Amino acid sequence: MWNEITLTGFADEIAPQLEEQMRVLKKLQISHIEMRGVDGKGLVDYELAEVREIKRRLDANGFSLSSVGSPIGKIQITDPFAPHLEKLKHTIEIAKIMKTDNIRMFSFYIPQDQDPANYKDEVMDRMGAMVDLAKECDVVLLHENEKEIYGDVASRCLELMKAFYGDHFKGVFDFANFVQCGQDTLEAYEMLKPYTVYIHIKDALQESGSVVPAGEGDGNVLQILRKLKEAGYHGYLSLEPHLADFGGFSALENGKSIVKRKMTGEESFTLACDSLRKLLEKL
Repeated sequence: MWNEITLTGFADEIAPQLEEQMRVLKKLQISHIEMRGVDGKGLVDYELAEVREIKRRLDANGFSLSSVGSPIGKIQITDPFAPHLEKLKHTIEIAKIMKTDNIRMFSFYIPQDQDPANYKDEVMDRMGAMVDLAKECDVVLLHENEKEIYGDVASRCLELMKAFYGDHFKGVFDFANFVQCGQDTLEAYEMLKPYTVYIHIKDALQESGSVVPAGEGDGNVLQILRKLKEAGYHGYLSLEPHLADFGGFSALENGKSIVKRKMTGEESFTLACDSLRKLLEKL
């Protein structure tokens, strides 16, 4: 087994309620959360006193945060920036309470059918301001390659990394998002491996963009995990299943059902976890 990695994940895909999230994670022997939503509300939308209570509940059950799964940078590049920078300040305070240095973030949606190059200067100005704040507060912004933002394909992720990479700005590698952008993941990995410190585990099919269990899509998940292990990667593998509508579930039920049904959050997260662990056994 690959001892240097730690499993974590977006537990709000299990259920909105924190108690249910923790119950399933305990069953799967996962003790970290990339916290995005808790009790039906975004973590970054809570007041600090409420965040302290969430932290108390996590501590009582032996859970830690691998990262704040924030929506920072997930607005239009044409939207006002000043309120968003204030939201980052609040998010940083939450990260401090949660005892994590990591804040997942994005590089702004580009208007539909527009050339991202036309917005590069504005993106760089905003990202620079956020990285400066991260330095001042000693946290790490982890940039995710989300669809339709500036840094959605490897070349523009590389631009951001060359401009800002350092102790307070690093990269998340998301297989499925690259596939859905038409980006070859092996090419992306080779371009971004010096800057990648955090991995999101989800896979997708190139033809349809549908998310599938890790190893069943076109994300080259097994090959890249092998490369990461060989390169000495040590850090988080974060489950982000997006499998609640996975069409192949009936085939996974040992022939007991021929009717496809929507998976529960627990089933989706468990399938994602089992699929990853099967890949890890091959390394």
